[in-house]
Amino acid sequence: MTAARTSVADKRQAFHRLHADGCFVIPNPWDVGSARMLQSMGFPALATTSSGLAWALGRPDNGISLEMALAHLAELVEATDVPVNADFEDGFASAPDDVATNVRAAVETGVAGLSVEDSTGREDDPLYSVDDAVERIRAARRAIDATGGDTLLVARAEGLLWGRPSLDEIVVRLTSYASAGADCLYAPGLRRPDDIARIVEAVAPKPLNVLMAWPDDITVDDLAALGVRRISVGGALARAAWGGFLDAARLLAEEGRFDGFGRGAKGVDLDTFFTDDRGSARPS
Repeated sequence: MTAARTSVADKRQAFHRLHADGCFVIPNPWDVGSARMLQSMGFPALATTSSGLAWALGRPDNGISLEMALAHLAELVEATDVPVNADFEDGFASAPDDVATNVRAAVETGVAGLSVEDSTGREDDPLYSVDDAVERIRAARRAIDATGGDTLLVARAEGLLWGRPSLDEIVVRLTSYASAGADCLYAPGLRRPDDIARIVEAVAPKPLNVLMAWPDDITVDDLAALGVRRISVGGALARAAWGGFLDAARLLAEEGRFDGFGRGAKGVDLDTFFTDDRGSARPS
């Protein structure tokens, strides 16, 4: 008998509980297989990665359309029983009303949370003004509330990724987004413990998400001790997978060698894992 699936409402309630206290890791799968594998490892929630999805589709980061993103969200929500947070980039729109329309569409996929960035994608003017960014978050909040209000809203301050590293500005932005209705705050690029602790204090009591997408001596326990409540890895797992693929493929292409396959997972183990609960392999 097929097990009952976890409802969207239950996933959203569980997601809010995860943010209430403690610290959890929310890794970023890029397709159904990686999502199901991460779920099996005991991670309590998952988050999409715009870069990982884009690379899987043969595109650069920020190179996917709204329709592609929505289809991907619906697919991962359907394939998993844990909350899924959407990397919803800049809301796929500039004007607040258009952001609201797109956020409603994302909520309809069943995601438990979604993030909206304050980056414009323009090198000459990479960030929305604080006022404009706040209006975009308010629009996203109104859209979520109109659907029942249980989807968690994450607001991202992107300055560290776009040559605007002032912590003072990041504090102003994140606290403004919190006041505009964001449930969780996020400033990708924070690395120094002192900086992380400062931002944690600034946004409290709301939770801070910290991105760890590079090798670092800092641990989950270290981040928890700083007051971080949520840790994501962005495209790091996708890059790790691509790294193994590229190493093996280059050995084959440049040296005619097959030893790059030595670290690959065993096919029988993958087949066993991806066998459905009726005991038959899913069609390929």
